[in-house]
This record gives sequence, C-alpha cells and structure tokens, in this order.
Amino acid sequence: MIKKYELTNEKREFLGKTLFRIKALIDFRFAKKGEFGGFIESERNLSQEDDALVSGNAEVYGNALVSGDVLVSGKIKLISKLC
Repeated sequence: MIKKYELTNEKREFLGKTLFRIKALIDFRFAKKGEFGGFIESERNLSQEDDALVSGNAEVYGNALVSGDVLVSGKIKLISKLC
C-alpha cells in the first residue's frame, strides 16, 4: 500500500491529546503532493486507502475514522468515544 499522507512534527494539544498536522505524500482527489492538511491523533483516524482528507484546522481524534470519499475541513472537531 502506498501511503497518501504522513504525520508532521507540527503538533497541538487538545483535551490531553496530542494531534499532528498531516502532509500529502501523493496527489489525490482533495490534496496535492506536499500540501498540509488538518490534525489527527494517529493514522487510525484517517484512511490511507481512499480519497478521505482532514484539512484546514479540522481535528480528528479518539476512535473517530475518516474514510471513503469524505473531506473534513474548517473548524470542526470530530471525536468518537466507545461506550
């Protein structure tokens, strides 16, 4: 599998979680190679296999997963907790 993004060293803290800005490694529907995206806690939050992207200042963490043909952008914070 070819990775479409990587975690960068740019971080922010939110509710005790460390979130990392992402950077596109290849061109795909919502990003061009080298463009920076939004923030995720880990690679489990954003699929490497499709066109999904977290962009801008959007943050995804916890058990939330962005996948498929989805663009999460703006000032949104997406979290999913297991009950």
